[in-house]
Amino acid sequence: MPDITVVYLTLKLACVVTLVLLIIATPLAWWMSQTQSSLKSLIGAMFALPLVLPPTVLGFYLLLLLGPNGPLGSLSEQLGVGRLPFTFTGIVIACVVHTLPFVVQPMQNAFEAIGKRPLEVAMTLRASPWRVFWKVAFPLARPGFFAAAILGFCHTIGEFGVVLMIGGNIPGETRVMAIEIYNHVEALEYGQAHWLAGGMLVFSFVALLIIYSLNDFTKQRLKLCA
Repeated sequence: MPDITVVYLTLKLACVVTLVLLIIATPLAWWMSQTQSSLKSLIGAMFALPLVLPPTVLGFYLLLLLGPNGPLGSLSEQLGVGRLPFTFTGIVIACVVHTLPFVVQPMQNAFEAIGKRPLEVAMTLRASPWRVFWKVAFPLARPGFFAAAILGFCHTIGEFGVVLMIGGNIPGETRVMAIEIYNHVEALEYGQAHWLAGGMLVFSFVALLIIYSLNDFTKQRLKLCA
């Protein structure tokens, strides 16, 4: 049977990271979907780097950034937060950076799929930009938000490389399910590894099924609005 502490820590990490990502990714995805700035490609490429970088490379630079001699590490020490590497806070930051493009892109696609017409109609009725977003764009893009949240949650649950680089393998603090599977395999405890790996396999399949269903629902809804 899987270690309940490991499962709880993994779910806690995924929930915190997903919440932080929704807060950060929403304005970024909205700006990316609406802007005509020449910096759009540069900023998009910068935030999409985790999609192509090996987790160990990203983890290495995050370790330098969050370490005691790094700018964020020094700042956290001065603010009394304490060290960031090999802590739960540290792996939250690392997972947010690594998972950000997996959340931004579905949101951006959902906003872009709305098109300009519903937004322009709302503005002709003298709706403020804030009201246009919350009353028009957000309701139409809501399935994309759900898909982004599910994808970010699942990606965090399956995270291994970045968590290992930043958090290590500390029981009750940074040892998540992916690392626990590695530990079981390394110890030739295949039965216990099967419990965790099989559970993650089923969970991932169900999550993808929900995402594809939401995408189909979004397409049908946008056809009705067209």
